[in-house]
Amino acid sequence: NRGWGHTSARVAPNVLDPGYVPKFDDEITRVIWTIDFDNKTATPAEVCTDRLQTTLSDGQPVEGLLANLTLPLNPHSGCFGVAPPRGQAISTATSASNGGNMDYNGFVEGVTMYLPVYVAGALFHVGDGHALQGDGEIVGTGIEISFDVTFTVEVISGKTIHWPRAESDTHIMTAGNARPLDQCVEHASTEMIRFLEEDYGLTTREAHVLMGEVVEYDMGNMFDPAYTMICKMSKAVLDQMGAVRR
Repeated sequence: NRGWGHTSARVAPNVLDPGYVPKFDDEITRVIWTIDFDNKTATPAEVCTDRLQTTLSDGQPVEGLLANLTLPLNPHSGCFGVAPPRGQAISTATSASNGGNMDYNGFVEGVTMYLPVYVAGALFHVGDGHALQGDGEIVGTGIEISFDVTFTVEVISGKTIHWPRAESDTHIMTAGNARPLDQCVEHASTEMIRFLEEDYGLTTREAHVLMGEVVEYDMGNMFDPAYTMICKMSKAVLDQMGAVRR
């Protein structure tokens, strides 16, 4: 895979105070990064004014404090999911209950995803390779790269979920994809309560009390049409309670 990636250079207006937006006037729109696969790092190499430039070329070398910047990679796929329900045709630029462009930097190697299936064959898709991305993808990109993805798929029969779920070594997770952001929180939180009740045997009261004191939230996409909020619950806390996965 190629040894470079590209990012936008401007924070999206929707995550800034409206009064600040017109004050930022910079012709630089794109940053090209070099990728060091041996050391697993990314370094900004060039800046350019062409928002469509995505390759190393004769752009202006990075100067100033950014020239000192080297960041560790956190490779992940920004977009994956299945076909949406009710015969919809949803752009992969956005997300919904079927997954999609959630751009959550915690969906990394080793995480198990659970997605609802709405059509025969599910029509799973994966893409949008990021070498690194901050929370929210607030410039509209991560460090966009090409990469190879190896994954396995298993069908879980007789199980219904409403929103994407996930599991890492340390947490169980649910994703809410919508707009405005509070609706994302509603979907993710409700799905987590279902997760705790259905898979770990908590009563509704137990789930509510637990959520109130130890729930964690991470931000996924805050740029594209639908936003993403991730609701997380520590497996260590569930183990302490004696809540065993069914």
